[in-house]
Amino acid sequence: MNICVFCGSAVGNNDAYAEAARALAILFSKAKHTLIYGGADVGLMGILADTMLEANGSVIGVIPDFLLKREVAHRGLTKLEVVDSMHQRKQRMAELADAFIAIPGGWGTLDELAEILTWKQLGIIDKPIGILNTNNFFDPLLNQMQNMVKEGFLKDSNLSNVWVESIPLPLVVKIERTFI
Repeated sequence: MNICVFCGSAVGNNDAYAEAARALAILFSKAKHTLIYGGADVGLMGILADTMLEANGSVIGVIPDFLLKREVAHRGLTKLEVVDSMHQRKQRMAELADAFIAIPGGWGTLDELAEILTWKQLGIIDKPIGILNTNNFFDPLLNQMQNMVKEGFLKDSNLSNVWVESIPLPLVVKIERTFI
């Protein structure tokens, strides 16, 4: 199975984020899942890819040309696809992925998660989406999502389709079970 992970190009201020990225990568590699991600060698992205590769896992990165030119591309991946724009990056990752997981990150992670949630709501995709809520990182966003339901801007069914776990194993198991 190909699982796309949206995550930060920084490591964050808590070691728990890097530890969760490593744990997720180890689970993927043991289960022979392929990691689809943004193609960088920095931050949680780099930790995730490096851990997968160290465990002989398969990693496909998708990176826009302008980031490749900034020398943030991971050069040791199983496959690195270069696209023209951030929009094409998201589209290509969605085409390659069977499921999606967001782990802590910044604007890019938030953008990718929001877009894939919108695509699922609109029926453009029908693939599992999970959030790895390490160190309660996503609590404010999850509270906002619940407020969107409460205020009538989001259907509860759209929110209930997003799986949230604080540790990697139960999230990966939920995703795997959708393909049995």
